[in-house]
Parts: sequence; structure tokens; C-alpha cells
Amino acid sequence: MKRILTTLAGLALAGLSLMAANDVWPDGSKMEKWFTTQPAPLKGQEAKRFVITEYGVLRDSTVLQTEAIQKVIDLAAEQGGGTVVIPQGTFLTSSLFFKSRTHLYLEKGAVLKGSDDVSDYAVVPVHIEGVIQPYIAALVNAYECDGFSIRGEGAIDGNGLRYWRDFWTRRRVNPKCTNLEALRPRLFYAANSKNVLLEGVTLRNPGFWTTHFYKCDYVRVKDIVIYAPKKPVPAPSSDGVDIDACNNFHITGCSFQNSDDLIAIKGGKGPWADQDPDNGTNSNILVENTWFGPGSAMVTFGSECVGGRNVILRNCVGAGASRVLWLKMRPDTPQNYEYILVENITGEVGNFIYVHPWTQFFDLKGREDIPKSYGSHILMRNCELTCTRKPYDIVEKPEEFELSDIVYENIKINDLSNQQK
Repeated sequence: MKRILTTLAGLALAGLSLMAANDVWPDGSKMEKWFTTQPAPLKGQEAKRFVITEYGVLRDSTVLQTEAIQKVIDLAAEQGGGTVVIPQGTFLTSSLFFKSRTHLYLEKGAVLKGSDDVSDYAVVPVHIEGVIQPYIAALVNAYECDGFSIRGEGAIDGNGLRYWRDFWTRRRVNPKCTNLEALRPRLFYAANSKNVLLEGVTLRNPGFWTTHFYKCDYVRVKDIVIYAPKKPVPAPSSDGVDIDACNNFHITGCSFQNSDDLIAIKGGKGPWADQDPDNGTNSNILVENTWFGPGSAMVTFGSECVGGRNVILRNCVGAGASRVLWLKMRPDTPQNYEYILVENITGEVGNFIYVHPWTQFFDLKGREDIPKSYGSHILMRNCELTCTRKPYDIVEKPEEFELSDIVYENIKINDLSNQQK
């Protein structure tokens, strides 16, 4: 590791210390005004309400109504846009597909509930495990949409218990079982889309990842609750927000609690992942004013991530998250994690920063050398935390990855890791 500093020093880092006040990114580039604006209300045709029960959808939580709900979505799209409204009550469905300028609104007391039978779901191309391949569609899908939102006071419930039990049964039989073999639907997937908003709703009990954004631009996740249990049956791989080769992403005012990564930066894996056009790096990601309960880490880079640049985590509270920042360094993937700022984090967590090799399903696919990875320009400042594990848990493996310019400033940690329980 080239440099780990306890205080800021040098002109090269001085610009970083002024970042928050000047609304610039850690690399010094200016942050767009979009990150400080509020979502605009829907207008015109997009604001037109299509209440599903007015179009033949039954108020019956036991009847699978995918086809009937999809017809309402398609009708709104045919008319140039609209808001598909889920009224109070529970409505059972499988995969739904939204179009540009169509929106989903869940009224207070409304529950859009996923089928727990995987055969009810469509099979579609998905970027998963580092490649695009056929996989189970999410409960709610937005492909190639310019303008899509999920809003309201209701909930989308993945009804995941059956999927969780099936996954752990498979793992008992085959410890190397992957997510590709244990087929499960995600709660929400947006791909190749822009101007996407999730606001106000509760997303709970996903069969798999809660939300997954692939190659999206200008995404806002605001004031939502994401929940998946750890007991009595842990919800496996129930990531809160997976950011997969995206740019301009803002998460604010949210509450996360799940059984895996709370926020994960993805983008592809494999020995030549950086040369695959289906993969990509992530840039300009702002996470702020958010509560993080139990989960693997507030922000994780990996386990399938080519790179991330200009990522900010600030003004957040930890309430049982295992880590604040986790860098997964895959020895079979070239990675570059750079210009990361963590500031004003309070509460109780496991580790403050955790950097370790990650070898799950390691595969060089015939490549003879280990592709080198990098983590650099990481500033962590003005944090006051209780850590129940080793606060600074960093493993150095210079033959696999290089770490440099990791800076800590004004960090106050109550270290409980050495106390007897």
C-alpha cells in the first residue's frame, strides 16, 4: 500500500477536503444541479390515472392477475403514457413490464405481491454474474425506458419465503450452488433506462436482489424502505440497491435492512471483464441521509465490479450494518475503485473499512496471469462510530491489487472488537 494517512496532507488532497461545501465530486469535477433538485411532479398524459380495478383487475389476493395488470400498463403506453395505480388491497402477480412514460403508483394500503412460483415468471435477458444471459425476470421491469417511476405509500412484496427455503436447501445439497441454479425473481429491474425514480414506497421480502439497475443514467431512489429478514430464514442475496454499470445515481432519505449488501456497486466480472462492452464502470454516485440497519455493508464494491469512480457516502447512520465501506478485490477480475468519499457517518457498525480478496467462484478462464486491480483516492472523514469488529481491516496483496492514497481525517471510533463478550 503506497500511502495510508491519518490526516490530510499535500496540495493534491486539499481539494478533496473542500468537496462537500463546493458540491464537487472527489476527483474535483463539478456535481450537476440535478443532485440537489427535487423530483418534478408528473404532468399531462403521464399523470393520467389508470386504476387497475377499473379495468377488470379483481380485488382478490389469491388470484394471479399478471395478464390483467399488464393489459392496463399496455393501455397506458398506447395512449402515450400514464400512471398505473394500485389501490388499497393485495394484488398477486408475476413479472410486469413497463414502457417509457408509464409509471407505477401504489396507494396507501396497496400491496403488489409477487407469486412464489418461479414458473409464473418470464425469462428474459439479464446482466447477471458478469454476463448477459437468460434469467428470471423481476417482478417489476423497465427496459429501455426514458421516464419511469414507482411512487406512493404502498408496498411491493416479493413473497420470498419459498425462494429462500429453496436456496438454502440447494446449498445444503451443493455448497457451490450459485444464483443461476437457484432461480429466483428480483423485485425490480431497470435496464438501459434513464430518468428513473423510486420514491416513498416500501420494497420488502424479495426473492432475490431487491432492486437492480443496469446501464441506467439519472436514477433517484428517494425516501423508500427496503427490508428483507435475517431470521428465522435469512433472505439470501437480498441486496438492497445493485448499481450495475450506471452513471448519475442519487440515493437519499432511505432505510435499508436486508441479509446481504445494502448498496452494491457492480458492473461485471472475469479476467477480461474490462474489455466486454456488456460490462461497464460506475460513476457519480451520491448516497446520503440514509439509515442502514443489518446488512453486509453500507456500500460494497463487488463482488462483480469492473470499477467505480466518484462515489460519495455521507450523512448516514449505521444501526447494525456489518461494514461502512467494503472493497471486494477479485483476483480473477481487473478492477479500479477510485475517488471515494465517506463522511459524517455515525452509529454502530462492524468494520469501518474492510478490504479483502474475494475468491467466490474464482475462475481465470485460461488466463495465465492475475489481472491487477487498484483502489485509490479514498477519503474517510468526520465520522464517529462504535465498531464491534476490527475498525480498519485491510489485507494487502500487492501481487493482486494495489491500494494507495487512503486518507482518514477526524475519525472517532469506540472499538469494541477486543472486548470480551
